[in-house]
Amino acid sequence: MVMAGSGNLESLSRLGVTILPKASMTTALLLLGLAVVAGSIGAISAWLTSFFEFPGRRIFVWALMLPLAVPTYISAYAFTEFFTFTGPVQSILRAAGGFASPRDYWFPEIRSLGGAVFVLSFVLYPYVFLSVRALFFVQGKRAIEAGILLGAGQGRILTHILLPLARPALALGIILAMMEAINDIGAMEYLGVQTLTFSIFSIWVNQGDMAGSAQLALILLFLVLALIVGERLARGQQRFSEIGSASTVRFERISLSGAKAGLAFLLCFIPVGMGFGVPFVILSTYGVRYMLSGLDPRLLDALATSIVLAGIAALVTVVLALVLSYAVRVHGSRTMGFLVRFASVGYAMPGTIIALGIFLPIATFDNFVDARMRELFGLSTGLLLTGSGATLIFAYVVRFMAVAEGSIDAGFKKISTNLDDAARSFGRSRWQVFKRILLPLMRPAIATAALLVFIDSLKELSATLVLRPFGIETTSIYIHDLASRGRIEEAGLASLLLILAGMVPVAVLTRTVLRDSRP
Repeated sequence: MVMAGSGNLESLSRLGVTILPKASMTTALLLLGLAVVAGSIGAISAWLTSFFEFPGRRIFVWALMLPLAVPTYISAYAFTEFFTFTGPVQSILRAAGGFASPRDYWFPEIRSLGGAVFVLSFVLYPYVFLSVRALFFVQGKRAIEAGILLGAGQGRILTHILLPLARPALALGIILAMMEAINDIGAMEYLGVQTLTFSIFSIWVNQGDMAGSAQLALILLFLVLALIVGERLARGQQRFSEIGSASTVRFERISLSGAKAGLAFLLCFIPVGMGFGVPFVILSTYGVRYMLSGLDPRLLDALATSIVLAGIAALVTVVLALVLSYAVRVHGSRTMGFLVRFASVGYAMPGTIIALGIFLPIATFDNFVDARMRELFGLSTGLLLTGSGATLIFAYVVRFMAVAEGSIDAGFKKISTNLDDAARSFGRSRWQVFKRILLPLMRPAIATAALLVFIDSLKELSATLVLRPFGIETTSIYIHDLASRGRIEEAGLASLLLILAGMVPVAVLTRTVLRDSRP
């Protein structure tokens, strides 16, 4: 707000005429399209895998989660290669139709708003799939049995019973997907879509107008806060709908055969094939081809830098999350719980807004220290924090605190507080209880939290683009730089490594959330 207030009315008026209307409309259309397409894909796949038995269902239960392993900007690069004029789709189309040039036929442009909706929907639909399938598992069994007893067909059960029942979960999944879409810069830049987030980045980096970018960021912040409120309301309605849970009811899935089984298989295969298969195959091909010509020393340096920064961020984040979660366990007051939740709100904020929010105070501190050192000792300290990567680590901690806190808080809740009371009754201090009893029991939760933060930090692009010091290059920046210069093939190996790394938290999430996949 301070940075936004430093701008003049002329700058704000210029933004309101030249950038804000188009960027706002583009963002709104992107979110609307994402809600429709990703919501439909997620809800249909959740419905099919929850209530029907068909070939491959057990595999699809976890395979439908795989697109979450692919960063949105990497998906944009891969889909562009897949659908471009020289890509396999148009090559097959020209061969089948006997076309000689692009003027002989029409093909939709992937680098467009529609293309962005297409790409993001096939990457982010698992948020809807997870949320809706969890609700179906809790309540859908009893609801569908009631519909069958009343003589309703499967289509009527879906439209009149299950979808109204799943509205809170559907809204929750769509809002989470929207939050991820708002955070994206790399995919929008590559696909040529001017959203509010990309406009903030462009105004700051390309035009050097920090006040203007902060003014746009305030508008985007209100949109994000509205989504957060909507997400909380959806969660509240979802919790209410779980009263009278039917999760223990034995339910036999309806067996499909013939054309119906084939259609169900196809409807589940397409999201997996498009959201994960296309990027994985395209980038694997490029990666193997690139490896045969030798590894780029620049890639090795970027990997080493990413591992160091992500490792430090994971360590700091987990330590802070342990302190905060243990404070809630010990005190248990609403105030403490609110403060911990407030400290974790950064995960819902776009990386660009976080970067803007922390850059000014840290840069001011750097300049203050440098000025005092010059005045007192005649020495220049330079940019101690903003020039060393410390600001970037701080941004990772703010952005991914919720990931670590959620995992560690869940771990603490599995340990009865009676253990604390028993140890205290034998004269042990709180530190001794924490060190000798709780910490060993919390090792799996701590390891999971550290791993999730580490992987998310490896993939982070939005805040990294804005805050990285000169001379520091992470793997995501390395990929973005090559892609922005049209050298996708050279970025294939690095992109593939990030996808493989992203499969680790997806595996953890699948094991935790989809335990009901067993018949």
